[in-house]
Amino acid sequence: MLIINNLSINFSGHYLFEGINFNLEPNSRIGLIGRNGTGKTTLLKIIYGLEQPEEGTVVTPSGYKIGYLPQEGIIESEQTVYNEVKTSLNEISTIETTINDLTDELSKRNDYTSESYHKIVQKFTDLSERFKILGGNSIEAEIEKVLSGLGFEFEEFTRNVQEFSGGWQMRIELAKILLNKPDCILLDEPTNHLDIESIQWLQGFLNNYFGSVIIVSHDRNFLNKATNRTIEISNGKIYDISVPYSKFIEIREQQKEQQFQAYKNQQKQIDETEKFIERFRYKATLATRVQSRIKQLEKIERIVVDEEDKTKIKLRFPEPPRSGRLVSEVRNLTKIYGEKVVLSGIDFSLERGDKIAFVGKNGEGKSTLSRILAGKESYNGTVENGYNVLKGYYAQHQSELLDMNSTVFEVIDNIATGDMRQHVRGLLGAFLFSGDSVYKKVKVLSGGEKSRLALAKMLLEPINFLILDEPTNHLDMIAKDVLKNALMDYQGTLIIVSHDIDFLDGLTTRTVYFKNKTIKEYRGNINEFLEKHNLETLKELEISQKVKPEDDKGFVKKDKAARLQQKEFQKEENRLKKLITACELNIEKFEEEIAVYESEFSRPEFMYDLELSKQKQEEYFILRKNLDGKMIEWTELNEKLEDFIKSS
Repeated sequence: MLIINNLSINFSGHYLFEGINFNLEPNSRIGLIGRNGTGKTTLLKIIYGLEQPEEGTVVTPSGYKIGYLPQEGIIESEQTVYNEVKTSLNEISTIETTINDLTDELSKRNDYTSESYHKIVQKFTDLSERFKILGGNSIEAEIEKVLSGLGFEFEEFTRNVQEFSGGWQMRIELAKILLNKPDCILLDEPTNHLDIESIQWLQGFLNNYFGSVIIVSHDRNFLNKATNRTIEISNGKIYDISVPYSKFIEIREQQKEQQFQAYKNQQKQIDETEKFIERFRYKATLATRVQSRIKQLEKIERIVVDEEDKTKIKLRFPEPPRSGRLVSEVRNLTKIYGEKVVLSGIDFSLERGDKIAFVGKNGEGKSTLSRILAGKESYNGTVENGYNVLKGYYAQHQSELLDMNSTVFEVIDNIATGDMRQHVRGLLGAFLFSGDSVYKKVKVLSGGEKSRLALAKMLLEPINFLILDEPTNHLDMIAKDVLKNALMDYQGTLIIVSHDIDFLDGLTTRTVYFKNKTIKEYRGNINEFLEKHNLETLKELEISQKVKPEDDKGFVKKDKAARLQQKEFQKEENRLKKLITACELNIEKFEEEIAVYESEFSRPEFMYDLELSKQKQEEYFILRKNLDGKMIEWTELNEKLEDFIKSS
C-alpha cells in the first residue's frame, strides 16, 4: 500500500495543497482531477520522487515499484523500438539468474527444517511469482502485444526510436512502463498521444492490471471506463470518493449545495452574534454574555465555500455566411509521401451542415485529408469546393500564425465583435488564460498555450466550413465544454479529427473511418460506430497475422504472438463447442426421463396411490425445471459461439 501522509507543497507564495492524506490500496484505479494549476502533475512527481514536498511523506513498502509517464519528454536512444522497449524487462533477466542460483543452492542442501532453508524457499517462491507476473516465459509475445495495442505496426519494431515524433516516442515510454509492470503506474494525460483504438486497448489493459493506477486526464470517457475512484484537488484540499468521474461530479454537486447551505446558515449565525456583541458591548449588565458570545465567535470553524468556476461562459460562433448545398467533393484522391501511399482512390463529399468525425489509427491519413480539404496540402485527384465556402482550419502548427508581439488579450480583443467584446476575459479564462497571464506576449507562451490561443481566436472568426485536428489536446474539461457547446450550436459545416469519445458524442452525425489507405463512412455518432465495429475489444488487432520484422541479427522472427493468439481463439472455440455438445446430451437425457414420467402419468391407476403420485409429480417438475435451465444454457452458448466466431 502507498500512503500519502500530511502532504503540503508551496508554489509561488501559496499552497497548491496542504495537509492532504490518502492511501493507495492494491488494484486502486484513481482518476486525479482538478483545474489546470491545482497541482495534479506536481502530486504525481512527488509520488514518483522527482520533487520533494514542503511537509509530509510518501510511504511505500520495501521493493515497491512505481512507473511514471509525464505529459511530454523525448527519449534519448539510438536503439530500435523493439530493443528500447525490451530494456524495460531487465528485471526479468535479473530474476531469472537469481532463481537459477537459488535452485542450484537448494539442490545441494538437505537441512529442510532449518530457518535459512525456509528463507531461501520463500525467496524462490516470491521471485517465481514476480517472474510470472512480468511474463518471463513469454517476453516476445508480451512486447508484441503491448506495442501492437499502442498502435505500432510490426515493420516499425526495427525502426530507430529517433525516427518517431514526440507523440510516438511517448507511446514507446508507455509501452516500457506497462511491460515493466510496476506496483503503481502514474499516467499524466496519456490519451493525448493515442488514437481511439489505442485508448480502447489501454482501457482494457488497465482494467485487468494487477497493480494500482493514478491517471491525470481530461478525457471523461477514459476516466469513466478506466477508474473506480476519483480524487479532486480544489482550493488546496482533496475530495476523495470511490466512484468513477461522472458519478463523482454528481456527488460533488450535492456536497457543494449542502456546503453552501451550511455556509449560509453559519454566516447568519455569525452576523447575528456580531450584531449582539456590537449592540451590547458597553452594557455592564450584559458584559458576561457579550464575552461569552465573543469566545463563541472565536471558536467557530469557518466554512469555506469551494470556489465556483467563473469561466463557464456561453460562447456562440458569429453567424457564418451561407454556403452552397455542396461544400466539398473529393473524387479519386491519392496522396503519396515519397514511396509511401497514405490515401488511395478516395471519394468523399460534404454538404452544408454536415458534422463529421474523422477516426482511425494514427498514420492512416486523417490529418492528411484534413489538410487537403483545408487547401494546405498537395494531392492527386479532384477536390471541388462549393459556392461561397469560407474555411477555417485548426491544427497544432496554426499557433505559428499568431502575432508574436501581441499580448494574449490583444489577439482576442482585436477580433472579437458584438456581445463577445464584453466576454473576452471569460473566453480567455475558459481556455486557461487568467489573471496577469492575459498580458503575456505571445512569443513567450509555451507550445500548448499558443495552441489554445489559436483555437480561441478561430472561434470568433465568421467561417462556414470548420476543420479541427485534435482540438481538445491541452484543454481541461471546462474548456472542452465551452468548445463543444459552441460547436453544437455552430451553423456551418464541421470536420473534427479527434480521439476524445466523450467530446465527439452527440456532436457529430457521421463517422469516417480511415484504414488501409482508404475510408469508409457510417451514419451515426461515435458510440454507434464503436458499437458496430466492436472496437472496444479490438479483436482485429489482437489476431493480426502480420509477419514480424527482422531482428538485429538479421533473422526473421516468426509471428509467435499471432500464432499463440490464434491458438487461444481455437482453444476457446473448441471449449464452447464441447460445452454445447455436453448441454445437448443433458437435454436429451432429461427429455427421455420426462417421457417416462409422462407415460406413467397417463395410466389411470397412477392416481390411486396419492403419496406416490405426489412424489412423482415433484420429481417431474424438477426435471422440467432442469430441462428449461439447460435449454436456456444451450441458447446462450450458441449465441456466445456465434458472436465469438464473428469477432475472431
